[in-house]
Amino acid sequence: MLGSVILVAGTILWIAPFLPAKRGSGELAAVDRRSRWGLLLQVLGIALMLGGPFWEVRDMSWRVVTAAGFFLLAAVLSWTATRALGRQMRFDAAIGVEHELIHSGPYRLIRHPVYASMLCLLWGMGFIAASVWLFVAATAVFLVGTEIRVRIEDRLLSERFGDSFVQYQRSTPAYVPLVR
Repeated sequence: MLGSVILVAGTILWIAPFLPAKRGSGELAAVDRRSRWGLLLQVLGIALMLGGPFWEVRDMSWRVVTAAGFFLLAAVLSWTATRALGRQMRFDAAIGVEHELIHSGPYRLIRHPVYASMLCLLWGMGFIAASVWLFVAATAVFLVGTEIRVRIEDRLLSERFGDSFVQYQRSTPAYVPLVR
């Protein structure tokens, strides 16, 4: 019961800022729908992680506390990233004609805070009740999907913003702090 409550609450807190977010609807300068393959793998990783018996967790333990911490971090990142992106938020990897390179909010620390928030969500789910093997497998699938999306988006941003993005890319980790 406790595991289910924490998982549902953490997921709701994470997803809430995406629901009212104003997504870009203007003219696109570039789009790469191959990034959907990455999203598919990210969702598959999350689905795999949900294979653990989280509904059986009844007692507070170090795993539950760790999971709650990851859910909280996921929520903070999703709320601050959607706010910083504003109308530039898109489902596909795309650059709008009026797209700006964002350096504010969590983008000061990592280039892809939405993916960092998704990784925190995944690990929050995993720490609730996933076995070590399930945790590792789900994380691996998720990271492959994330790398696909990050590489596609970084290429689009580099093509649009040139040296400005390359400098940002060199100085700012992709989605895990301290890991370039």
